[in-house]
Amino acid sequence: MAHKISSACTACGQCVDSCYVNAIVAGNPYKINDDCVDCGVCADVCPVGAIEG
Repeated sequence: MAHKISSACTACGQCVDSCYVNAIVAGNPYKINDDCVDCGVCADVCPVGAIEG
C-alpha cells in the first residue's frame, strides 16, 4: 500500500466514493487501509491533493 492521506484532507468523501475496493476509512483525516490495491484513483479525484503515493 503506497498511498497515504495527509493532514491536508478536508474529509470531503470524494475519495471514498471513488474507491472500488472500499479501502478508505472515514475520519479526519481519512485513512487508507490494507485493502488498497494501489490503483491511484483516489489521488486523482482528491480536490486538495491530500493523497500521496
